[in-house]
Amino acid sequence: MDWDKLRVFHAVAEAGSFTHAGDTLNLSQSAVSRQISALEEALQVPLFHRHARGLILTEQGESLNRTVREVFAKLAMTEALLTESKEKPTGRLKVTTTVGFGTSWLAPRLKDFLDAYPDVSVTLLLDDADLDLAMREADVAIRMHPPRQPDLVQRHLLDIHWKLLASPDYLKAHPAPQRAEDLDDHKLVLFGGYRPPVADINWPADIGRKPGSPRRALMEVNSLQAMLMAIRSGVGIGALPDYLGSELDGLVPVLPDVKPPKVDVFFVYPEELRTSKRVAVFRDFLLARLAEQRH
Repeated sequence: MDWDKLRVFHAVAEAGSFTHAGDTLNLSQSAVSRQISALEEALQVPLFHRHARGLILTEQGESLNRTVREVFAKLAMTEALLTESKEKPTGRLKVTTTVGFGTSWLAPRLKDFLDAYPDVSVTLLLDDADLDLAMREADVAIRMHPPRQPDLVQRHLLDIHWKLLASPDYLKAHPAPQRAEDLDDHKLVLFGGYRPPVADINWPADIGRKPGSPRRALMEVNSLQAMLMAIRSGVGIGALPDYLGSELDGLVPVLPDVKPPKVDVFFVYPEELRTSKRVAVFRDFLLARLAEQRH
């Protein structure tokens, strides 16, 4: 099997169309189509079902793509390790974490890291779903839970604590609740969507209620930043993480004696990158910044 054709096949399989794969590979749609047809002819099996809305892998195509993904992931890992200098960290580091933590806490601090290590560049991939480190979708991850994949190295970074908050204007119109049950009479802003970045993120809906009968939210939104803006504008009461720091200034704590769930945050990377200098200095940078924050 020709490596170039396999590379084109993998791009098409991931993109789901000749056109999108061509954009990624900087090839014309017809050139991509010819490569796929030649590969199918060489293997004597169809790799895609063609239909009006795009391409779907056949059973044989699924099998080939699984193998090709693993091969390219291993090659990318090997390339990264080979090109990294033994004396100093160099090369690109792909970092993934949740949208909220990446936007509010990590991104504003990356300049200091990049200034300290000018031969390292960073790709920041923000996604509330876990990217597959074993398949090299990212090099390292900052996760709001212990890693579920085997063969991953983990280091506990910090605990995130929630704050139940409201705006002064909201509390002028709605007297502050004195106990958890009083939230039944208040408007709630909760996280909505099928990919919550943290387990139990909507705990304000459950406290002071019978199990299985959560409160309904007045507003749901799949972004912590948007929740912050909604709470600040007076929509209602909501829970936000303490890593937002000064972004929470001006909001008023509600039910401060209620104990919210704790979130353990981990720095995670594949076993193969244990000796990577880029990974080591980035881990140490995170630990140093978090230690400064605690003092």
